[in-house]
Amino acid sequence: MATPRTIAIDGPAGAGKSTIGALVAERLGYVYLDTGAMYRAVALAALDRKIDPDDGARLAELARQVKITIGPPTVRDGRAYTVLLDGRDVTWPIRAAEVDRVVSQVARIPAVRDAMVEQQRALASSGRVVMVGRDIGTVVLADAERKIFLTASAAERARRREEELAARGQRHTRGELLHEILRRDQLDSERAVAPLRAAEDATVVQTDGLSVGQALDRVLEVIARPAA
Repeated sequence: MATPRTIAIDGPAGAGKSTIGALVAERLGYVYLDTGAMYRAVALAALDRKIDPDDGARLAELARQVKITIGPPTVRDGRAYTVLLDGRDVTWPIRAAEVDRVVSQVARIPAVRDAMVEQQRALASSGRVVMVGRDIGTVVLADAERKIFLTASAAERARRREEELAARGQRHTRGELLHEILRRDQLDSERAVAPLRAAEDATVVQTDGLSVGQALDRVLEVIARPAA
């Protein structure tokens, strides 16, 4: 059975999209693009330059200027891929709590999204791709051949985030992380441009209580199904 050429994986913060998407791409031999990492890179660049996350004009200019590259892991430190921002490895810095707090504000600016979506679509046109984000199946690749909405309860996502940060030596209370996740869910779902939602033709995969391997198997099963 032929595999789909384009695979869109969407879902809320902390649902495991990045990890599962990277594993799917590796298993199938596809190009992988985590669009959330692109917005995080812009947010990090804005923090480095002390640009207000509500300054749409300066953020739009920044998004057009920076060069963001996402590729296979270059260091064996648990990463699923490597993110370069203007040639600098920012794979872990973009996952910092400071970036968590501002990335949704940065991503909701239309001109920032326009700059990122242009790059995302260009990549998708070049070959088989697994693209991960919040608006891939609804906006970026609305005609993707397979669409998956990966999700988990807010409590489960906060638990995973706590473990991820602890593994890197960063300590945050689960209550703080849950509050931040709920805040981001609200911002992402209520933004005027490309709000977070499952595409009508997406398959929802709930991952509460599943290991990474089990979640991967569920997603691969969806991908292998004949198109409806």
